[in-house]
Order: sequence, then structure tokens, then C-alpha cells
Amino acid sequence: MRVETWRSWLDERLGTEAIREFLRRKEVPIHRHTIWYYFGGMTLFLFVVQVVTGALLLLYYRPSAEAAFESVQFIMTEVEFGWLIRSIHSWSANLMIATLFIHMFSAYFMKAYRPPRELTWVSGTLLLVLALAFGFSGYLLPWNKLAFFATKVGTDIAGDVPLIGPFLLRFLRGGEEVTGATLTRFFGFHVAILPGVTTIVLTLHLILVQKHGMSIPPSLEGARVRTMKFFPNFLLRDLIGWVLAIGALAALAAPFPWGLGEKADPFAPAPAGIKPEWYFLFLFQTLRLLPARVGIFEGEVVGVTLFLLGALFWMLVPFLDQPASRGWRSRFFTGLGVFIVLYIAVMTIWGYLA
Repeated sequence: MRVETWRSWLDERLGTEAIREFLRRKEVPIHRHTIWYYFGGMTLFLFVVQVVTGALLLLYYRPSAEAAFESVQFIMTEVEFGWLIRSIHSWSANLMIATLFIHMFSAYFMKAYRPPRELTWVSGTLLLVLALAFGFSGYLLPWNKLAFFATKVGTDIAGDVPLIGPFLLRFLRGGEEVTGATLTRFFGFHVAILPGVTTIVLTLHLILVQKHGMSIPPSLEGARVRTMKFFPNFLLRDLIGWVLAIGALAALAAPFPWGLGEKADPFAPAPAGIKPEWYFLFLFQTLRLLPARVGIFEGEVVGVTLFLLGALFWMLVPFLDQPASRGWRSRFFTGLGVFIVLYIAVMTIWGYLA
């Protein structure tokens, strides 16, 4: 059968001509900030790496307190290239969250949340929350000492959420303490619930991005902005970002394989200087600096409440910084973004050195 016949056959059943027409028409703005557009595609690529390597690890992993550590140990020592797959999975998770932060803040400073892209911003913020939830739930799965006590600290912080804290703590742990039930629950979150929710939100986000296109910075509004074709010009440049991500993974995963440590012992004392992963470190360090009590409230409860309100505010930014908000209000939101970036960086470094 000739190529034209195959194309006609597929188009009749799948509507591929509409897709080709969309790709022919879709264009991407070219300006000095265009480089930030590529971090979205790089984040998506690293998410695909997570899915593929996670599926491979799932073939050998056993989600129970009695067998989880040994199954990961088996993957790293007995399964051919198992150590490399696990290392790629762990490093790509960290790189994905890093590129997601870069993508989010670049969209913020370019005010890419302006109408009609408010829901694109909201869905992107939800994806960041889901990525952090992936990191938190996956951290416990090797069932080693550091992960066990870090999860205990993390769920204790969740227990300080006003009104629903005690319920949230029991919901996450599957009881009052971190046990094998917590491990099984986190495994369910990590491989079933979070992937399902993420697929829905990610699909919505990609549809909105395709519908509304790439935003241009406010400084370029009204000016004549050059464009390039999405396919193949922008897509080929996007592929370069994916190649760079593969290079970063290769440079990290092979020379610096992800360690396993010791098996968790719930009756052992917590190791000294325990800290969460880097993307939670600014939150952890902030809570450490708060006094035991702030007025009539516990310090940690106040801190967790402020962070939750801050996250809600961040999600609602598109509805607060409207196009009519010129002058001082627009400068306020830009300055606020600079402050948040500096705050996260300083607190993360401080927490790492403390």
C-alpha cells in the first residue's frame, strides 16, 4: 500500500490531517526570553523518564516493611543495570523538580499568567504540588533509616495543619506512627493515585498551552514580535533540551549512584542532623527558626499556616495581578517574585549548612 493510501486510511479514522494542520499553523514567539520556553518541555521529558524507570523498578520492588529494603538492595546488586535505573530514577526526580521551579518562576516573571492563561497557571501550580508529593511519597519507599525518620518529621509537620492536622497525620501514616502501613500507603500514592491525578492535570495543562499558545513578556506587547514554526523549528530546539537533560542524567547517575544506607529500625534513635530533600529544605529551615510559641499559638502551626496561605496566594496570582494592575501593583508582584526566589535560595543554603 502506498504512503498516500496509508495516510488517507489513518486520516479517515484518526483525523490526522487536523493535527498536521495545527502543527503547520502553530508558531512560537522569538525574543530574548525565548530560552525559558524550553524548560517546560525539559520538565515533561524528565517526567517521562520517571514513568519509564519507575515502571522498571516496579517489576522487582516489594512494598512491605519486611521486604522493601531487601528488594531495593536486590535491584542494586543483582539485577543487571538495576543500580543505574534506580540512580536515573532518583536523579531525574530531582532534576525534574529543579526544571519545574525554573519553568514556574520564568512564567511568573514574564507574567505568562495574564488573561486568558489564568487556568494554565493554576494547573501548572497544581503540577508543582503533585511533583513535590511524588518526591515526598517516593522518599520512604526504600525503607532506609534516613527516609523513615525524614518521613516521620514530614508527617509531623503535616499534623500541624490547622483544623485537619490530626486527621491528615493519621491519613498519611495509616495510624498514629510511621509503620509498614505507612509504607504501603505511600506506595499506593506514588504508583496509583498521584500518577492518575497528574495525568489528568498534565493533560489539561498541555491542552491549555496549545490552545492559548506561548505568552510574550508585557514589555513586548504592541511590538512586532518575530515567530518561528513550532514544527519542526521549535520542536527540534526542544529536543536539544532533552539531549542536555540526558547528558545531565548521565553525568550524575553513573558517577554518583544513589545510595541506599541502612534498613529502617523504628526502635532506633533518629540520626543526628536529619534533613529533608533540598526542595523541602527552605520550609524545614523556616520552621526550625520559629520560636516554640508565637503568642497563643504553637510556632510550627503558625509557620505551616503561613506557608499554606502563601501557596494559595501564589495560585491566585493571575486573578490578583490583572492587566489593569499597572504601576505600583505590577511592580509589587515582580518584587514579590524576586523576594521569594531569594528567600528559597537563602533558606535552602542555610538549611544545608546548618
